[in-house]
Amino acid sequence: MSASIPTKPVVTRFAPSPTGYLHIGGARTALFNWLYARHFGGTFLLRIEDTDRARSTQGAIDAILDGMKWLGLDWDGDAVFQFARAARHAEVANTLLENGHAYRCYATTAELEEMRAAQRAAKTPLRYDGRWRDCTDTPDLPFVIRLRAPQTGEVTINDRVQGPVTVQNAELDDFVLLRSDGTPTYMLSVVVDDNDMGVTHVIRGDDHLNNAFRQLVLIRAMGWDEPVYAHVPLIHGADGAKLSKRHGALGVESYRDDLGILPEALSNYLLRLGWGSGDNEMLNQPQAIALFDIDGVGRSPSRFDLKKLENINGHYLREADDVRLADIAGPLVVAKNGRDLSAAEVATLIAAIPSLKVRAKSTLALAEGALFLFETRPLALDAGASALLSADGLVLLGNVRDVLGECSEWTVTALEDAVKRFAEEAGLGLGKVAQPLRAALTGRTTSPGIFDVLVLLGREESLGRLDDCLTHSAARAS
Repeated sequence: MSASIPTKPVVTRFAPSPTGYLHIGGARTALFNWLYARHFGGTFLLRIEDTDRARSTQGAIDAILDGMKWLGLDWDGDAVFQFARAARHAEVANTLLENGHAYRCYATTAELEEMRAAQRAAKTPLRYDGRWRDCTDTPDLPFVIRLRAPQTGEVTINDRVQGPVTVQNAELDDFVLLRSDGTPTYMLSVVVDDNDMGVTHVIRGDDHLNNAFRQLVLIRAMGWDEPVYAHVPLIHGADGAKLSKRHGALGVESYRDDLGILPEALSNYLLRLGWGSGDNEMLNQPQAIALFDIDGVGRSPSRFDLKKLENINGHYLREADDVRLADIAGPLVVAKNGRDLSAAEVATLIAAIPSLKVRAKSTLALAEGALFLFETRPLALDAGASALLSADGLVLLGNVRDVLGECSEWTVTALEDAVKRFAEEAGLGLGKVAQPLRAALTGRTTSPGIFDVLVLLGREESLGRLDDCLTHSAARAS
């Protein structure tokens, strides 16, 4: 159960700017908002904050939507595009102007830069000095509309993550609501959209905490309901520094395509990155919805650990449906081989998944491990496999080939029994026999269990690969 039960239906939102990919921090913010809404049976909204027209791109929008869908973070209703609501934002700015909570500022760019230079020289905070705050003149010049912020007293936010945080009103400035060209600023647009969309809980990174105090002034000036704030600490790298690309701050699509991470693994990892509930590290989506509450988010920054993510991914690979994993690995195999798989080869891949996924920690490793199944003969051997097929190794391989050729039943049990008997009679450990066998069958030193490999390849292909290896090795030796 939640520690703090909302008194009215919960509405949360995720509001990314489409100036780049859906990065890992944004994905966690979206996840927390989604889980909180789903936990209380509320509404989760998606708003694309595309007011920066110069940097917003359709490609970035598509990447955000695709990343959300891949993670299973479905939103309610249609996505809202902020730029399309610019007229409504301007309407609110003019309402504030009319009721005295905002004013026209005619300061030029040069005057404002001169003001900031003087503040820098005096080592005082850089903020607008209010020079037009109480003027009644209305010259026929370009102007911006600024919010008339209170200058005395203080404001406190009872943040659900940070706790009570107080700021003196004297530290706030009269920020711009509407630019001289009539376009709204981010600070105005966010507040208007949150109000109009009925957002009850604003869950976002703590880099927005300072903005919350300024936005609260605007909310109160309009007499709107104040949302519950929850400012989540940012994710840091393993070294404690701000997360960057060198730490793993990639787009969600990179975790899928370049690192081979499953969406449920990434969601599970992000969930536990700053939020805790008991000792169970592995929580599926229904479990996460049942347990999640924002009160479980800690105040300290979390440290991103790629190794831990890979370990979690390995767990979910072992739990995943074999056909689903074959659907993911198949295109990767095709890309490596440069040819499509036949229906029979797809069936072989599906049959191989149970033995392949035991050791794999990524879908890339899964596909890499499957490549040997679809290679043409004679097989190319890597350096390790070649080293195992020395003169002694080839003699051993030839003897094992004879044993396998006499097997009338081509099953894991029958093959294992036959090779074990051979190893015992030869006074060898099973591993000593399996090593050259694996090298000849797969061209490498690692693979699924050797008897699984034999069954997956089938009798004809297995014996053919062994014969090829023996023949070509003998030819090279002569």
